[in-house]
Amino acid sequence: MANRVDNCIFCKIIDDKAPSEKIYEDDDVVCIKDIYPASTHHYLILPKKHIVNAKELKPTDAELYDKIVCTMERIFEMQGLDPSDTRTGFHWPPFNTVHHLHLHIISPISNINIIKRIMFKPDSYWFVSVDYVKSYLRANM
Repeated sequence: MANRVDNCIFCKIIDDKAPSEKIYEDDDVVCIKDIYPASTHHYLILPKKHIVNAKELKPTDAELYDKIVCTMERIFEMQGLDPSDTRTGFHWPPFNTVHHLHLHIISPISNINIIKRIMFKPDSYWFVSVDYVKSYLRANM
């Protein structure tokens, strides 16, 4: 799955060419701590395949997408996160700051400051759920 973009910071992190704090890695995904955390726990799950954003997912990426979601559940367990007090989702174009698909895991919700609450507002035009992306992917199959 060696699909990389030279000027992508997340591709560099995946290839250990940029600093990060990885908390999980397998053949398909990497999970890192966010360098600007919105709460006590803020992780990003990055597919090793460079995909620009959630809107660019193709039917051939369905298995990889499922792997990202399964990894999210694994991170909940590894970090002892309460899913009911955790916000997860993707920024929806054009509201991406890094143009490499990444799933946010933020916990606890109660610790998110006012600015970040807006940035990570669930089911907004700019931040969508894993279910929304899954339905978008299915609709384009």
